[in-house]
Amino acid sequence: MSDDSRWMGAALALGERGRGRTAPNPNVGCVIVADGAVVGRGWTQPGGRPHAEAMALAQAGEKARGATVYVTLEPCAHISTRGPACSDLLELAGVARVVIALGDPDLRTNGAGVARLRAAGIEVELGTGADAARSAMAGFLLRQRRGRPAVTLKLAMSLDGATALGSGASQWITGPAARAHAHLERSRHEAILVGRATIDCDDPTLDVRLPGLGQRSPRRVILSRTPDFVHPAGAAAGDWENIASPEDIAGLEAVNHLLVEGGPTTAAAFLATDLVDRLLLYRAPILVGDGRTLPDIGLADLTDAHGRWAMTDARTLGSDRLEVYERVRE
Repeated sequence: MSDDSRWMGAALALGERGRGRTAPNPNVGCVIVADGAVVGRGWTQPGGRPHAEAMALAQAGEKARGATVYVTLEPCAHISTRGPACSDLLELAGVARVVIALGDPDLRTNGAGVARLRAAGIEVELGTGADAARSAMAGFLLRQRRGRPAVTLKLAMSLDGATALGSGASQWITGPAARAHAHLERSRHEAILVGRATIDCDDPTLDVRLPGLGQRSPRRVILSRTPDFVHPAGAAAGDWENIASPEDIAGLEAVNHLLVEGGPTTAAAFLATDLVDRLLLYRAPILVGDGRTLPDIGLADLTDAHGRWAMTDARTLGSDRLEVYERVRE
């Protein structure tokens, strides 16, 4: 592995710290290296500011002069009331070289950041770690390209494909290790969505119950055809947002990553509208029998089901099996 790839990997890891907390901004990571040592680290802070580069430069101070900067997204070039442009900050700091994973599709930057750095005599390289950066910032990129958040669908199922008992109850199909991993996934999303049937059957809290991560619980959204549906517990259950259809996720403000945890009907609704970008399948070593499974998702022929999903990860969690798939798109 080249030094550039190694340091960009460190920047990508830092960017993951902000995932689920930076919307509408991207979760960017930045590392500043001088004489083979890290002198500054940064990642986009909650709410989108400070930017990763600003945080790393503040830590590096004068050590940034003549250094190489590794950043997962093109430094911004637009002036904001919330802070200066990162491309200007890098120029003022006197860095010698900037290695960038991805160009910024935001029209306010979109190449202008690279141009400004090069005009200042700073060497710029683009593309190192691009694929990993696309995956890490999928929510922001989808917002820019399709006007909606990236959607992860979580399904816990038995060996025979049941997602719940015939009564609709689904607590608990999987064991403690798988449930802990699901809570970690919750912490990486700005919002979590379930259908009304899940509220009626399980009354979930949908928070993050992992030590030290309780403050990262996502916003809660209900999918219900009733426009004025209110959670049965009312104000005691906290704030819930209500949407009437899967397409309404485009209107969820400051949400780059949405986790769908609803039952089979909600899952099928998102699959039928082709709004799922990532699948988390937690498979438990149990047989349910006459349980609930996914209803129709709009497939007319089995040939249409093939080639749509690519496995990106698989692991054992206690007695359960996790498989991760991403939607194959052009």
